[in-house]
Amino acid sequence: MEIGMVGLGAMGQEIARNLVGAGHSVTAWNRSGGHVDGVRMVETPAQALQGDMALTMLADDAAIRSVLLDASLLSEARPGLVHVVASTISVAFSRELVEHHRAAGIAYVAAPVLGRPDVAAKGELNVLAAGAPAALETVKPALEVISKHIWDMGEVPPTAHAAKIACNMMITMAIEAMAEAVVLTETNGLARERFFDLILGTLFGSRPYQTYSRNILRDEYQPGFKATLGLKDLRLAKEAATDAARVLPMLDAVHAQMREAVDAGFGDRDWSAMAKITLGQG
Repeated sequence: MEIGMVGLGAMGQEIARNLVGAGHSVTAWNRSGGHVDGVRMVETPAQALQGDMALTMLADDAAIRSVLLDASLLSEARPGLVHVVASTISVAFSRELVEHHRAAGIAYVAAPVLGRPDVAAKGELNVLAAGAPAALETVKPALEVISKHIWDMGEVPPTAHAAKIACNMMITMAIEAMAEAVVLTETNGLARERFFDLILGTLFGSRPYQTYSRNILRDEYQPGFKATLGLKDLRLAKEAATDAARVLPMLDAVHAQMREAVDAGFGDRDWSAMAKITLGQG
């Protein structure tokens, strides 16, 4: 398959390597340049829209708008292209993208992913995919290369982005839950390591608890997913809640904690550094 990529950050690079390794022909454009073995780098993003599929892995709504929409690049895409947006974007912007793709006659598949760069390197991302069945079938061989599971989120692309935002919101809630639990247990004489052994061996053994309990235990927060990006995703969740005219108290709480962590200088550290605020280390 001829695949174009727009955006080669930490996640995009690993995805590109796996696609090349599986025998796909990959062309890529990146705002800041770069190099991935086997990937043909091009000078303009429009050149990455000339294959069977284009995969966008840009940081946020503003980046996609700046790169693709402001220059009306969708109208320059090869007829028959399926555009896969793997970025975490707002639900409102995903709805807008539906209309832009319809106007350009280009198929749009939302496919945000769950997983950090180390997971992407192993080709074990969870892909939350939504779009027209024919478009999903076209890009399925590429999505299978980068994932351990493709989760069908239906035919409406914004649904997948809502699911991704909800998942990230829940991860921050898990981080905050562990931090608050440590406050209760440590102040009553239970070592942090023993408490984490308990929860991981009984009620809470999922990957987010495993990953972020290690960070909290060691007080080490090397970035896998930066706190600034976590704050952005929580803002997207708050916007979606506002659009739904609903109040989500736990979301409000973790958003405030993440904001405080970023303001305290932890923005470039892993988003689990949010725990430092609750633990009184901010």
